[in-house]
Amino acid sequence: MTLIKSISGIRGTIGGKTKENLTPVDAVKFASAYGTWLKNKYPNNARVVVGRDARISGEMIQSLVMQSLVGLGIEVVDLGLSTTPTVEVAVTHEEAQGGIILTASHNPKEWNALKLLNEKGEFLNAEEGQKILSLAENEDFDFAQVDDLGKITRNTAYIDYHIELVLKHPLVNKRAIEKANLKVVFDGVNSTGGISIPPLLKALGVEVVKLYCEPTGHFPHNPEPLEKHLGELAKKVVDEKAHLGVTVDPDVDRLAFMDENGKMFGEEYTLVSVADYVLSKEKGNTVSNLSSSRALKDVTEKHGGKYYASAVGEVNVVEKMKEVNAVIGGEGNGGIIDPKLHYGRDSLIGVALFLSLLAEKQITVSELRASYPSYFMAKEKIQLTPHIDVDQILFQMKEQYKNEEVNDIDGVKIDFENEWVHLRKSNTEPIIRIYTEAKTQEKANQLASRIITEIEALI
Repeated sequence: MTLIKSISGIRGTIGGKTKENLTPVDAVKFASAYGTWLKNKYPNNARVVVGRDARISGEMIQSLVMQSLVGLGIEVVDLGLSTTPTVEVAVTHEEAQGGIILTASHNPKEWNALKLLNEKGEFLNAEEGQKILSLAENEDFDFAQVDDLGKITRNTAYIDYHIELVLKHPLVNKRAIEKANLKVVFDGVNSTGGISIPPLLKALGVEVVKLYCEPTGHFPHNPEPLEKHLGELAKKVVDEKAHLGVTVDPDVDRLAFMDENGKMFGEEYTLVSVADYVLSKEKGNTVSNLSSSRALKDVTEKHGGKYYASAVGEVNVVEKMKEVNAVIGGEGNGGIIDPKLHYGRDSLIGVALFLSLLAEKQITVSELRASYPSYFMAKEKIQLTPHIDVDQILFQMKEQYKNEEVNDIDGVKIDFENEWVHLRKSNTEPIIRIYTEAKTQEKANQLASRIITEIEALI
């Protein structure tokens, strides 16, 4: 079993021994560290919004987290079952000083995690995360006296509020969507997508066929929204003669589409298509991380904008978006970040913008996909012995390709004319991750093999 501590939070498997898994003791310790950090920053007024996905362990972990915050004298706004983007929206609306989401994202049901937010409803940066890890390690907590304990206020209206914000978004074309008479099959993987996406779709005038939309936490299949896990959705789309299929991960920050034939639209193309729509309405820049598809760059330049790449990680994408004033951004795993709504990956706004595009173009999902440049990816890794200097190897690869377009903000990314390779070292084990993209799968695989051979020659 596993317990992983990082600057973005703590995640692990439920049960087992403390310090090796996400046990009640570990949940209390980490929540107390976050609360202590928050109290140090806001000594006179600290409020935290807390919500969870539908995992079986969610209610237990949320209770432990909230009562730990109460013990520190912090006020808690309890959203109950919610989504990651909804909690982010609630933090700013509540004018709270922070937020915690209890979710292990796309991990299986035995996992859970504490994702930590700042007063802007955004993920913490590296410096803030490190301070919290240090507080947890030293157990440097000072709990409140009995008259100064915090309190918990329950508010379950925020999903409805989130939907209202999406419907009011200036680029969401509700009238066109209603006129299109769309039929959608939605797979909610028995988590909070099932209580957020169908109500949004209905509000947009879409006919919804629900699949696994009861928030029981018993995931009917692997919850990562990849083609190999979505056979039932594909069959249902065809059987129902639906216009498309939609699915999300358990905390609703990753979004994937399926065409009318039950074929995946491609997780990389979720952001590409939404960006295409946004840029057709508003000129500007875009951002994704270094490991995301070049198709976003192509679409951005088609509309006269400029594409920028960030280091991998949502906090890095958001930082870059602010820096270059991007009108849309996100990650190639199906994460859409629209700054008009908030700086966080949000499947609700992603669905509404995608359907607006589809309705305005009056074409099928397969025709829409065919309108974009096609790229194919390969993902490999090289196992290294612990004594090998990975940084030196990456430096040598950078030097070897110094005549190409090279980006070294996160590992080394080498852009060739028609393909690219991104090399990153793991922070937890002696490996180099290798991502490639090309115009055919064969060429992507060949590029990965070539780079692996070149790296092995340096070892």
